[in-house]
Amino acid sequence: MELNSIKPADGAKHYKRRVGRGIGSGLGKTAGRGHKGQKSRAGGYHKVGFEGGQMPMQRRLPKRGFKSALLKFNAEVTLSALNLLEVSDIDLAVLKQAGLVGELAKVVKIIKTGEVTKAFKLNGIGATASAKVAIEAAGGSVA
Repeated sequence: MELNSIKPADGAKHYKRRVGRGIGSGLGKTAGRGHKGQKSRAGGYHKVGFEGGQMPMQRRLPKRGFKSALLKFNAEVTLSALNLLEVSDIDLAVLKQAGLVGELAKVVKIIKTGEVTKAFKLNGIGATASAKVAIEAAGGSVA
């Protein structure tokens, strides 16, 4: 192989379409823009979602619902995820280090999904009523 014999694979290169270069090019006269209208003219531009002056979709539809910005600070951990931890004393730092909750999390709650086999002591972490019963039945405690 020589440097002068290297070329791109077949179909890898596409020639730029040259519009408005005469009738023989197949894109002469209107240059593929059709006839008249805003989109046919130079500088013909409108914002995304603009509907020609008609009331746009995002303004026609009713406002609905609310999503709190504070939810990003809340996190949930399942009982089955707790079983994967080697430590028995669990607090927020341990859960962050294990990657079970995000770095932004400030409030963590244990939910009852799966079974707990080890005795865990929770410090500064909440638990649902059924999760608390399961943890205490396994010999752990929720503080």
